[in-house]
Amino acid sequence: MTKNKYFEIYQSIKTAITNGVYAPESKLPSEHTLCQLYDVSRNTIRRALEVLAQEGFVTSVHGKGVFVMAKPPLHLLVGGLQSFSEVSAQTGIHVETTIPVFETMVVDSQLAQKTGFHIGSHVFHVVRIRTIDHVKAILDENFFDCTLVPTLTRSICEQSIYDFIEHTLQLKINGAQKAICMEQASPLDQTYLEIPSHQFVAVIKNTVYLETGQQFEYTESHHLPEKFTFHTFARRA
Repeated sequence: MTKNKYFEIYQSIKTAITNGVYAPESKLPSEHTLCQLYDVSRNTIRRALEVLAQEGFVTSVHGKGVFVMAKPPLHLLVGGLQSFSEVSAQTGIHVETTIPVFETMVVDSQLAQKTGFHIGSHVFHVVRIRTIDHVKAILDENFFDCTLVPTLTRSICEQSIYDFIEHTLQLKINGAQKAICMEQASPLDQTYLEIPSHQFVAVIKNTVYLETGQQFEYTESHHLPEKFTFHTFARRA
């Protein structure tokens, strides 16, 4: 058994849940059955189930067993670079996207300081609102380099921009620099998330690069605190 076997089992069961192998509100196989299935000890299975419970995928009912939660949570990985479409597809959670702003802008000194794009360059400015369970929960403010992503349209933004970049434009996305902080609601937040000015939101700032090292995107994702759950997995060196 490898040192991180419990994590492999956790990932296996989570994938089975998100893919519908274990339906919402259904009972998972017993610990004894899981031990036989994965050929591990009971402690290893319990550790994997504990992580699943912490992330809201399952719940343990004393004397009855472990059950799949009615609706899996929408988790975003701090260390990952997934599009929102990919995350919602994996979790099965229905998300509605609306685009109140789609325009081109010339980068001035203030915008250059915020986004990292050069003064005088042209960018697409996109604001997308993500509605989850009838609640406007996330505001994405995106800036894309018009030279590198020249044919971006509103309809593409309603679907998956990364799918368009990787499959239509045939560009390879390398990675991103991320910063996470809490900020007071901006005018955009107040308008489109319909929250008061004194409320705080969790903000994820992404500067994203192609494999060539060129920056093609700067994005700020503003999340309502009650909808904000980010996860990562840290390994000891």
